[in-house]
This record gives sequence, C-alpha cells and structure tokens, in this order.
Amino acid sequence: MGEQRQRYNEEFKMQTVKYIQEQTKSLSEICDELSIPKSTVHQWIAQYRQFDQEAVNHPEKIKQLEQVLKNNEEENRRKEREINELKEELAILKKALHIFSKEKN
Repeated sequence: MGEQRQRYNEEFKMQTVKYIQEQTKSLSEICDELSIPKSTVHQWIAQYRQFDQEAVNHPEKIKQLEQVLKNNEEENRRKEREINELKEELAILKKALHIFSKEKN
C-alpha cells in the first residue's frame, strides 16, 4: 500500500508562502522544518507568491521600489511647481486687491 497524501487547505498554503517570503532561511531548511516536500512548496509559491511581502534584497523588489520612488519624486516636483505658481498668483492677486481697494482722492 502506498503512503496517504497529506492535504492542505488554501489558508495554510498561503500562510506557508508568506512565511517563506518573510524568512531569511533557505527553502530547504523551511521545508524540513515544516515536513513538506520541496516540490510541493514550489507549486504553492508559484500559485500564491505576492511580491509586496518579499524582503527588499530581492532584485525584483528593489526595481519595483526604485520605480515607486522615481514616480513619487516626479509627483513631488510637479506639486512643488504647482504650489510655487499658486503662491505667485496669490501674491499678484493680493497686490491687485490692495491697488483697487485704495480710495481715490
């Protein structure tokens, strides 16, 4: 008779993948720790992997964070330009209001 296969629910699989992504241990060490075959875990990773949970030292995560940083810097520069333009317009309007609010002699 063959060995009976262990069945895992979806929540356990997702939590296992999340645990793997958060650890600095090797995949082999984690598989041994959890008594789950490495091939099974590879399938779960392919199915449930979420890059936002990975450590920053992965090249994909670094590229993603660099792009987010670049986009944020561009947006900040655009907003700074807009703020400066609005300050300039406000100063002009204040001067105009001051000029037109003076009583004429």
